Amino acid sequence: MMPAKIRGALAIVLAVMTAAAIDRPAPAGAGDEVTRERLDNGFTVLVRENPLAPVVAVALLVRMGSRWERAENAGISNFLHAVMVKGTARRSGSDLAEAVAALGGKLTASGEVDYSGVQASALARFWRELLGLTAELALSPKLDPAEVAGERDWLLSRIQRQRDNAAARTFDELYAAVYGFHPYGLPTLGRPESLKRIDHAAIVAWYREFYRPERMVLAVSGQVRAAEVVAEARRLFGGLPRGGVVAEPRNPTAASGARRLVIEHPAQQAQIAAGALAPSLADPDHAAVKVLATVLGGGMAGRLFAELRDKEALAYTANAYYEPVREPGMLVLYLGTAPENVARAEPALQREIERARTQPVSADELRRAQGFLLGNYAMDRRTNARQAWYLAFYEIEGVGGDFPERYRAAVQAVTAADVMRVAQRYLAAPTILILRPPARR
Repeated sequence: MMPAKIRGALAIVLAVMTAAAIDRPAPAGAGDEVTRERLDNGFTVLVRENPLAPVVAVALLVRMGSRWERAENAGISNFLHAVMVKGTARRSGSDLAEAVAALGGKLTASGEVDYSGVQASALARFWRELLGLTAELALSPKLDPAEVAGERDWLLSRIQRQRDNAAARTFDELYAAVYGFHPYGLPTLGRPESLKRIDHAAIVAWYREFYRPERMVLAVSGQVRAAEVVAEARRLFGGLPRGGVVAEPRNPTAASGARRLVIEHPAQQAQIAAGALAPSLADPDHAAVKVLATVLGGGMAGRLFAELRDKEALAYTANAYYEPVREPGMLVLYLGTAPENVARAEPALQREIERARTQPVSADELRRAQGFLLGNYAMDRRTNARQAWYLAFYEIEGVGGDFPERYRAAVQAVTAADVMRVAQRYLAAPTILILRPPARR
């Protein structure tokens, strides 16, 4: 459930994990107990012991991201992290990369939608060193003014490549159309006009505003002892002064109505996407909408794939997804097709939407969707890296450490009537976006 991953959120990789440090799967039931400690300054530490895998993963997430941005500084969270990894007060970027590689590990930093931060992994016997490097990057980045222009140019090239990619541009345009003035409609990479306005002073100010202990969550999963990790985290982060109350951003309401947009784009294929506002991660409808998205786009048995791709040959790609976040999420139905098929594929997609709204799913279809959804969720949480991320993400989102158990129970409790109800509610007036090659003159 990683928000914005399909939209190409940036990840800066400092070192490639060696073969010896591959994050091995954590068997079901291993290390399910989580130690939670909040330091006096508000810094939160979460530790999951997994004695069966000789690796350790760290996720240091900060309440910072697109949700706090505006059009004039869109992409600043990601820009900050691109500059951060160029070095610390003690080491250059290359020295930091070498230090991580010596631990048999990797380290990434990025800005996302509801969070930003650092994620790292290494051999478990080096957990102290890994935690130290993570803290060094987070607490004493150099933020060299000389690096800003180069990182801006690199990000601008990333934005242009994303815009040149038909599928990536489709999602960016759809999010902007559905969310309107809400910051979830802003791309995490930013826009050329916003990046050109962001200077070194703005980056330093953004770092100082958000890298405060009460906004930070450290999650560690692996072959470690929780008490030792908590003690080391207190040594590294416990001296940070409090920065004050964490204020929620006052964002405009996302209230999209039905629209149909056609965008010309130089490409060989056409893209058709339907998007609608959906519940947040904490909303009671969350599980039912996840099941609905799986009924429509859950693998080769999903309705869009089975009906529009296999039976009618109207698309080469057919999918649906729903990635919930802190504020309203979005339910997306997507087709990649030949330009000559658009006139037939669009009404076919509308028919599948109407079918979901008016006809209950069968018992077999419901069971398949629930099994597919929970199976993928379990597989995604098998490694220490993903376990650490999920622990920190759920803490950042404020849904509680028992969310996985509540989520599984909620998915299993979804009925056919629930699926039709949320289809009626959230797919009543979707925005349709078609991106296609220019018409021949």
